[in-house]
Amino acid sequence: MTIEELLVYGKSKVHSDYAKILLSDLLNFNPLELLLHLEERVPIEKEELYKKEINALQEEKPIQYVLGHVNFYGQRFIINENVLIPRFETEELVENTIRYIQKFFTDPVDIIDLGCGSGIIGLILEKKVSTNSVDLIDISEKALEVANQNCLILNSKAHLQKGDMLSNIEKKYDIIISNPPYIKTNEEIEDIVKNNEPHLALYAGIDGLDCYRKILKDINKNLKERFLIAFEIGHTQKEDLKKLINTYLQDVTIEIKKDLQQRDRMCFIFSNNLFSSK
Repeated sequence: MTIEELLVYGKSKVHSDYAKILLSDLLNFNPLELLLHLEERVPIEKEELYKKEINALQEEKPIQYVLGHVNFYGQRFIINENVLIPRFETEELVENTIRYIQKFFTDPVDIIDLGCGSGIIGLILEKKVSTNSVDLIDISEKALEVANQNCLILNSKAHLQKGDMLSNIEKKYDIIISNPPYIKTNEEIEDIVKNNEPHLALYAGIDGLDCYRKILKDINKNLKERFLIAFEIGHTQKEDLKKLINTYLQDVTIEIKKDLQQRDRMCFIFSNNLFSSK
């Protein structure tokens, strides 16, 4: 079949944008370039793969998993069904964290990314700020395999370790960051998320706060004198999370930031000496 014939086939099955994205990715074109090659014939093995990908979309598999990669903060990352699909809110978390590191820390920092999944948070921070070390922690071996692939692609020096948040970590950090599971056990979410993304990375108990509790109860042993903690949070969790933080941490300032949709989606915890030392 030609490129044009495959596009017609794809558009008859799924949204036209998805049909173009899949075919352009498969043929290493951008979607606009496809229009310049409509008469070219597609090798049979790629034709068959394209049809399999179209079928996967029809079966409501997210396009990010079908492609096997996403763009996050300008960098291409491998993902699969063993890790979450990155959302724009996580890019906002990373953007704000970079800004705060540049504002408050002049020396290279030690960073730990808890529940790292594909590694996107820690690996972007490694590229964008001056670091002594970046540690990527996840309880899932399959997630760490994905993170390791991304480390290799980026020529990263990050250290990967299997673990349950901070439970077996003794090292102290300037920056502790996490996009942990925070969905309530009985919370209704989109079927495409519930049916495809790993539940281990989604759900966190009856109030959605179990992972924050797990992190915060151990965190004092892992904090340097001057520190920043950054969390992605559920949009209804602000007040309950503040109470939880105040249970375990003293002499800190808590800032809740809204995302571009004006929802409370990021929590930053600053040691108060960050402000006095500036």
